[in-house]
Amino acid sequence: MRSRLSLILLTWPAIFLMTVFLIGPLLAVMALSFTDYQLGAPSLSFAGLANYAEMTDDDTVRISLANTLLYVAIVVPASVALGLGAALLIEAAPGLRGFYRAAYFLPVMATLIAMAIVWGFMLDPRIGAVNFLLKALGFKAQNFLNDRHLVLFTLCAIGVWQSVGFNMVLFMAGLTAIPPELYEAASVDGARDGAARFRLVTWPMLAPVTLFTVVITAIRAFQVFDTVKVLTEGGPNKASEVLLHTIYDEAFGYFRAGYASALVVVFLVFILALSAVRVFVLDRRKAAA
Repeated sequence: MRSRLSLILLTWPAIFLMTVFLIGPLLAVMALSFTDYQLGAPSLSFAGLANYAEMTDDDTVRISLANTLLYVAIVVPASVALGLGAALLIEAAPGLRGFYRAAYFLPVMATLIAMAIVWGFMLDPRIGAVNFLLKALGFKAQNFLNDRHLVLFTLCAIGVWQSVGFNMVLFMAGLTAIPPELYEAASVDGARDGAARFRLVTWPMLAPVTLFTVVITAIRAFQVFDTVKVLTEGGPNKASEVLLHTIYDEAFGYFRAGYASALVVVFLVFILALSAVRVFVLDRRKAAA
């Protein structure tokens, strides 16, 4: 009895803080999604599913959702593959491991808003370093952030650049956990080249890390906002509009807090679905083991 009471006393501060700062705001957002609340208004009224029904006819929401899904579909596989490749290369060159770790991880440590401003200067069509390089190579200068056919792919490239270092660290942790005896056994069985060892040992052993990396990267990609807000504001002509930027505009641009809350609920559904996939797959792997 005393041990149970001690456990309750030790855990209640964490439970209280989680309720106040996590569960409470989440329940408040869900409740607001069923109202017509306007930010700053003294009153509100129940709207039922009207906010959710409006989403189906909202062209901006459809465009932002499609752009977000395309962003995720590009950033996740590219950054995961490049992160794995960087980790393998660094492990193969132990002499410069510390330098390469710092170089690849630098974009993760940097403030994304500050780096977005730097990217804005680098992509400037007149004085940007990227266009200067294109001209030096004989190509035509591009207005990357104002061309509706290029802007989303440009943001994807920035997203990949920002995510590779984080994924590299995760894969390096997975690589160091692989027992060297497995590589020795694979060599005895005839896997003498690097490709064979990767196929037979490295890749299967990295499966849990890869799944975790994919899910985390997808969640981070769904949360893209900073670069869009700083560089494009969703333009041109909503070509780079993403879900979080739409939520921001609805809440703080048009003061439609009820509708923005409904969009937040939809956003959370995507995040929870990704987390559920990870938990389900890992549980099945543990059960199979």
